[in-house]
Amino acid sequence: MLMLVSPAKTLDYETPLPFDEFTQPELLDQSQLLMDELVDLTPKDVATLMKLSDKLSMLNVNRFQHWATPFTPDNARPAMYAFKGDVYTGLDAYSLKKADVNFAQKHLRMLSGLYGLLKPLDLMQPYRLEMGTKFSNQRGANLYEFWGDRITQKINEEAAAKDVVLNLASNEYFKAVKTKQLKGRVITPVFKDEKNGQYKIISFYAKKARGLMAAFVIKNRIKDVQDIRKFDVSGYKFSPEQSNEKEWVFMRSEQNA
Repeated sequence: MLMLVSPAKTLDYETPLPFDEFTQPELLDQSQLLMDELVDLTPKDVATLMKLSDKLSMLNVNRFQHWATPFTPDNARPAMYAFKGDVYTGLDAYSLKKADVNFAQKHLRMLSGLYGLLKPLDLMQPYRLEMGTKFSNQRGANLYEFWGDRITQKINEEAAAKDVVLNLASNEYFKAVKTKQLKGRVITPVFKDEKNGQYKIISFYAKKARGLMAAFVIKNRIKDVQDIRKFDVSGYKFSPEQSNEKEWVFMRSEQNA
């Protein structure tokens, strides 16, 4: 089983790392091609392209201009510890033991607009480039056209023997995966919370739940996808009635939230 999660816009390059091991992104040559074009953007370009404030636009222009290979522990950080958003609050990477991290390195991947596909310990330099950004580049009008089937090919290389792809990513990022080309079966967990007597997807809770499920799989060394139905963290329960072959629904009542 191979789990896919989205990256985060918020980054952390300050917290001391629990381990000093790292790996290199496998699609870094593609990242370099993108960066060769991104580095020419002005703060105004970035503000328009990403709908950012002047301050954030300048920050990201500086990131583009200072981005350089080779990646080392001195100028980059393992992806799992660099991302800091709702998904990563749920994942809680700093609570993972060494054996957990080793398992995650084999079974968890982060989709990325700049890096394509990252392993937890892959070094990355700070950036902001969401997959849905309409950045015109040498291969097309957006990042989906830039990546083409490269991300899908990489997933197939790594998931072929793992049979199942557990999609814990957002629609924006999973759209970069060409599902018809995937060798493995895709299962997408859906998290619904009760609000005023109605069960619905609430973005903040759903993002955190994706991270919680990734941590659940890692800490319990789950390899049989059927065992995912046992997920009961933070009050969520599998709902057979709401689920189908492709979407597994987990529901949480207000009293359990």
